Amino acid sequence: MRVLVTGCGGFLGREIVGQLITRGDHVVGISRSVYPELIASGMEHRCGDLSDASFVLESLRGIDSVIHTAAVAGVWGSSDYFVRNNLTATENVIESCKRQGIRNLVYTSSPSVTFDGQHQRGVNEQVPYPSNWLCHYPRTKALAEQKVLATHQFDAVRTVALRPHLIWGENDPHILPRILQRAACGKLRIVGDGTNRVDTVHVVNAAAAHVDALEALEKNAEVAGGRAYFIAQDEAVNCWDWISEICHLGGVPAPRKSISFSAAYRVGGLLEFGYRCLGKTNEPPMTRFVAAQLAKDHYFDISEAKKRLGYHVRVSMAEGLERLRIAWQTKLAG
Repeated sequence: MRVLVTGCGGFLGREIVGQLITRGDHVVGISRSVYPELIASGMEHRCGDLSDASFVLESLRGIDSVIHTAAVAGVWGSSDYFVRNNLTATENVIESCKRQGIRNLVYTSSPSVTFDGQHQRGVNEQVPYPSNWLCHYPRTKALAEQKVLATHQFDAVRTVALRPHLIWGENDPHILPRILQRAACGKLRIVGDGTNRVDTVHVVNAAAAHVDALEALEKNAEVAGGRAYFIAQDEAVNCWDWISEICHLGGVPAPRKSISFSAAYRVGGLLEFGYRCLGKTNEPPMTRFVAAQLAKDHYFDISEAKKRLGYHVRVSMAEGLERLRIAWQTKLAG
């Protein structure tokens, strides 16, 4: 199968590319930068911007299936920036899939598309989209997800949206380094009472879910297609115990000081207001979205992904943490 992966150079995209090549697919990757190591592994590369409709249309020529992981994440930035990169880019991918006769489209969404700042305890895919979002990222991802799912047709483009939560692993360039950096500087605070439970997902499992979804669309699109699925480790953890373990493995002190959720939320709101008034483009040290994410429960029922996609955990939490320990020790020793 000829599979195109957008965002091939990202943390998740790289793992998806590797798994597809391992199973024997011809993989084409799209990204804004060139990644020689991926090309050396056997990936064909196309460099460009997904907000350019003509580039996307031409890039999808001769492709059988698309895994669309490319997006801009973050809790700060202009609405136009997130709309262009998350919504317009996805609209271009959808339209190009239709015009090029693509069979399958797997979209990387986010659990934050249903997050309204309140606890999410074992919720499934029936939980509705909120009427208001706390930042532009989940709003634009939700709008894009809805367009992907509305595109699904059994005899045309079959679609699936996946919502992996807190992707991590030994080569993570985002979440884990940020935790360690803030903890090392003494700037990481426990938000809330420190008892909230969260789901995470190791990058190997998150990528495997995309391959599972592709196989499910090929084999039984009537059962799998046109749906969103939460993807997780299937073992929720205490958020702050997990962060403490990450800090321990990274050799930095775990956070001990705390701030109440209400105080953090107020501070976040004030900082957002101040940054907007001053026209500052860098991310505030706290926002309402981050306060809620760090203080509230958010774990999910992934039974539909297991049943309809055949998703299962390949790397357990214990194994993932052990891989992390070995990788970080090896890096320090080198």
